[in-house]
Amino acid sequence: MHLGVSLVPPLPLHFPRRAPYGFRSAAPRRIAVCPLLSVGRRRRLGAPPRAARGGGEGPEEEMRRLLELLPGELRRRVEGHPELPALVEVVMDLGRPPLARFPSGDFLLSQSPISFDDLRHATSQVGDFGADNRAGISRTLHRISAIRNRKGAIIGLTCRVGRAVPGSANLLQDLVKDGGSLLLIGPPGVGKTTVIREIARMLADDYRKRVMIVDTSNEIGGDGDIPHPGIGNARRLQVPNQDMQHKVLIEAVENHMPQAIVIDEIGTKLEAMAASTIAQRGIQLVATAHGITIENLIMNPSLDMLVGGVQSVTLGDEEANRRGVQKTVLERKGPSTFTCAAEIVSKIELRVHRSLEDTVDALLAGKMPNVEIRKVGSKGPVQEVYVQKERLDLGPSEGATQLDTDSLSNARRSLDSAFNLDPAEGHIGRSTEAEPDLNLYAYGISESTALQAIKQLELEDIVTLTYNISEADAVIALQSKLKKNTQIQAVVKSQDIPVFFTKTNSLVQIRRALRALVDDHTDGLMDFEDTEEVRSSEETDALEEARLAIEQVVIPKGESVQLLPRPPSIIASQVDLVESFKLKWESIGQEPNACLRILPQFVGVEEGGKSVKQEAATELTDSDNSDDMDYKQNGVSRLPFLPE
Repeated sequence: MHLGVSLVPPLPLHFPRRAPYGFRSAAPRRIAVCPLLSVGRRRRLGAPPRAARGGGEGPEEEMRRLLELLPGELRRRVEGHPELPALVEVVMDLGRPPLARFPSGDFLLSQSPISFDDLRHATSQVGDFGADNRAGISRTLHRISAIRNRKGAIIGLTCRVGRAVPGSANLLQDLVKDGGSLLLIGPPGVGKTTVIREIARMLADDYRKRVMIVDTSNEIGGDGDIPHPGIGNARRLQVPNQDMQHKVLIEAVENHMPQAIVIDEIGTKLEAMAASTIAQRGIQLVATAHGITIENLIMNPSLDMLVGGVQSVTLGDEEANRRGVQKTVLERKGPSTFTCAAEIVSKIELRVHRSLEDTVDALLAGKMPNVEIRKVGSKGPVQEVYVQKERLDLGPSEGATQLDTDSLSNARRSLDSAFNLDPAEGHIGRSTEAEPDLNLYAYGISESTALQAIKQLELEDIVTLTYNISEADAVIALQSKLKKNTQIQAVVKSQDIPVFFTKTNSLVQIRRALRALVDDHTDGLMDFEDTEEVRSSEETDALEEARLAIEQVVIPKGESVQLLPRPPSIIASQVDLVESFKLKWESIGQEPNACLRILPQFVGVEEGGKSVKQEAATELTDSDNSDDMDYKQNGVSRLPFLPE
C-alpha cells in the first residue's frame, strides 16, 4: 500500500530486506516490488526459493535484482538493450542524465536528470555503506559505490555488475593443483577478483581443501551474511574495517584451521607481513596485488616483502670479478612469500612465472627471467602457448654450448623475411614485403617503462616487445648491462641484430631510443663501418671516451686530451673517429701503454690561422644536423658511434 505514494520505499519495507535469512521467506520481500516488474518475470517469482547453498540465484535473477535499483522507465530501457548480458555498470549522478555502460560504449538511459528520490530509491534496496563508501546486494556480486557531498549525503551512485565466470581460472589450474602459493598481479579492472573467486571455488570443490576467504569489501563472496554460490564450499571471513585486514588474516589461521587462504588486494606493509607469516606456516596462499609486472612489486617498498625483499650487498673484489658485476649489487633479502606468480595481461592472456624467486633474482641481476605466456585460444576451450625468455644466468662456456642452433636459424630466416641483407654493400635494406610490426627485445630496460614509451609515441601497431631474442628484429639495451653479458653480444652478433643503447633506464631516453629505432626501421637503411654490428665492450668504451673528449673538451674549450691506453686495433678505431671530426692527433708511448692524444687543431689549418675555439661554433652547428650529434644530445648511442 506504500508503493502508490512514492518511489522511495518506506522504512517498514527496508527492514524486512535486512531480516536474517532462514527466518523470513523470499516471497513477501519480492511481492513488494512486483508491481514494477513485467508479467513474465512476475511468474518466475512463484517458483520455490532455492537452497541457501544449493545453487543460488542464476545470472538473470542477479541482473534483475541490480536493475531493481533503477526507476521503472530506466529499467525498461536497460532491459531492452541488445548487450544486456554484457552490462558493465550503471551511473547515476544527481542532476545528470543516467548512463548505462556497455563494452561498446555509454548508453543514455533518459534525458531527465537524476533526482534525490531516485538515489534514495536505489540506496534503500542495498546494504549499508561502509567506510570505503561501498555497499552490495545480498547474495550477489554487484558493487554499489557512493559519491558523497561535504555533508555526507549521497549525490551519485556507480552500480557495477559482478559476475562469477566459471572456467576463468583454467589457465592456472596446474599451479593451483600443485599446492604452491600463487600471487596474481594486474592493473585495476583486468579481472583479478573474478579469477581469484574461481580459484577459491576450485580449491574447495575440485580439490576438497579447507578454504578460508578474507573478503575485505565483500567483492569475492558478495554482500550479505550468506556468501555467493560462486565461491563453492569455501568459507568467508568478512573484514569490518579495511585497516584490520591483516588481523583477520591471522585470525583465519589461528581459529579455523584452513589449508588454503584467499585474499584480494594486498596493499599495505602490515598485510604483506601477515601474508608472509601465513606462508611460513605451510598454508597455501592465493592473493592479488595491484601492479603490471613483478618489477612493480620489487620497486614498491610496501609490497617488496611479498617477493622476498630487496637489499644492497657489497661484494668482495674476488666475488665481483667472478660474477662480472660491480661491487655493490641488489639481492633478494629472503625467501619469497609466494611460490609462483601470474601477471594478468587481459581476460584471455596471462604471463606465468613458475619460480618467483628465480624471476626476482634474474631481474635484480639485470637479466630477463623465464616466463610462460598462456592464452585462451579459439581452438578448443583452452589453449596454452609457452614462450620462454632467454636464460642469461649461464656462464660464458655453458652459454656457448647451450645456445639453440635451431632457434638461431629460425631467427635468421625471420630476420631475412623482414629485411634484405646485402653483405657486399654492408647495410640492411627493408624488403617491400616486410610486415609492419617490429619485434623489439629489451635487455636491462624496465619492461613497464618501455611499454609506456611505446604507448606515448603511439607505436603500438609498429613495435612489439618480444621475450625471445631469437625472434627480435632489433635490441634496445642498457649499455652498462649489455657490455657485461657476452652471451647476448654473441647472439646479436651471430644474428646481425641492430642494437640501440640507452645510458639510463629513464623514460625520456627509452623514448628517444625508440624514436631512433623506428626511424631506422622506416628508412630501411642502417649503415655499418665494418661487418661487425656489435663491437666489443672495450672498443665501445674507447670510442665513447674519444667522442666525449672531442665534443666536451677539445672543440668547446680548445684543450688537448690524452685518452687511456688501448690496444693498437682499438686506437686505430679512435683515430678514425678523430679524423672524422677533422682534428689532429698524435700517438704517445709504446705498447702496452700506447695511447692517443687529441689536439685542438683542425686538419689543413696552418699555425696562426683559425683556432678550434673560433671554428667551434661552425663545427657544432654542422654537427647538430648529423646523426651522431643527435644521439649525443639525446643521451642515446647506437653502435657504431662513427658520424656520417
